[in-house]
Amino acid sequence: MKHWAWTFLIVLAISVQYEWLLKPIEVEAGERDAFIRSRGSHFLLNGNLYYANGFNAYWLMYVASDPSQRYKISAAFSEASSHGLSLARTWAFSDGGFRPLQYSPGSYNDQMFKGLDFVIAEARKYGIKLVLSLVNNYESFGGKKQYVNWASSRGQYLSSDDDFFRNPVVKGYYKNHVKTVLNRHNTVTGILYKNDPTIMAWELMNEPRCTSDPSGRTIQAWIMEMASYVKSIDRNHLLEAGLEGFYGQTTPQKKGLNPSLDIGTDFIANNLIPGIDFATVHSYPDQWLSSSNEQQQLSFLNNWLNTHIQDAQFMLRKPLLITEFGKSWKDPGFSAPQRDLLFNAVYSKIFSSAKRGGAAAGGLFWQLQTEGMDSFRDGYEVVLSQSPSTATIIAQQCHRLHLIRKIYARLGNIARWKRARSGRGKRIGR
Repeated sequence: MKHWAWTFLIVLAISVQYEWLLKPIEVEAGERDAFIRSRGSHFLLNGNLYYANGFNAYWLMYVASDPSQRYKISAAFSEASSHGLSLARTWAFSDGGFRPLQYSPGSYNDQMFKGLDFVIAEARKYGIKLVLSLVNNYESFGGKKQYVNWASSRGQYLSSDDDFFRNPVVKGYYKNHVKTVLNRHNTVTGILYKNDPTIMAWELMNEPRCTSDPSGRTIQAWIMEMASYVKSIDRNHLLEAGLEGFYGQTTPQKKGLNPSLDIGTDFIANNLIPGIDFATVHSYPDQWLSSSNEQQQLSFLNNWLNTHIQDAQFMLRKPLLITEFGKSWKDPGFSAPQRDLLFNAVYSKIFSSAKRGGAAAGGLFWQLQTEGMDSFRDGYEVVLSQSPSTATIIAQQCHRLHLIRKIYARLGNIARWKRARSGRGKRIGR
């Protein structure tokens, strides 16, 4: 078995730089209708190891809520798919404010929900799986601050936005949102969200932070409670917490790896919670180490990813997705080659782990946009048609991971064939 594996991987290493140019990646038969599972430190799709290259596009539901703008969703998915991208992370929340999904606790904007319906249906059409986040840590699109304000306006005495994680009324609002989203009947496909294999996973929160309790106990209790609640409604889908990857009290010797942030999360303890199926990590050295030079930022990135990949495999024994990374053109001295260098650094870590059967299963850059979206630009956007060198690096990584999937699928078929043959031989011998 090892001989087969190494033979295939040597051939892969030689040929992969040419193979990705030859043909587009086709979605395998049955993959659209299959749920992604986790087993140990791996994802599985149809019984075979699953690796994916992906992207963030937080704006999908918001833009799709206007039917006249839905062509942008189709264009983004088409461009992504043509480059081999097969996984997208986006928001399933917009709380209060302008054009919300949730006007107030339990009161929903069906036009916005229809936008999300369209996004999910269109993702399926292009063979793209989705990670859907359920609330924001930040004020953008409402977030925990909006939930706390709702509760305050109804008589709850709350002193901090972090009461989102502690107050029973606020937690009840959040649970109601979870229940509403998971039980949503898609008006395009006719499928309940909780029964739709287009969705790979739910995310409890985008980048949860609780600076008022650096011990980590508040976030730990909240994740435990909410993970259990999600699983009580939906056992089909995977679940992750939305973490950035900061180390906490469980591993005090590793807190020195964190950038100078103390936000009340714990990469190890939070991800060891039974209802959490895989770990996530974000990496923004240009933000976290803004006063450091390019080489120091890349050194931090390499060490940050190496440590988390190892810990996911040997401490958590769960898969790891790098769910956010990128480089902003607003950074002083920015150049496209600098961004390409960062993308290559992230992708090489994932590829190195994946080809050895490690825990790193994919990366999702922040963020994909299509043409005509200038108002959504934040500095990190990648428009594939306007960024040829970055687009090439993205496509190459997609094809490398696709080839690894094919190799492991073939190895699995060989192993199954050998077991079946051995079983027949034993029965004949009797």
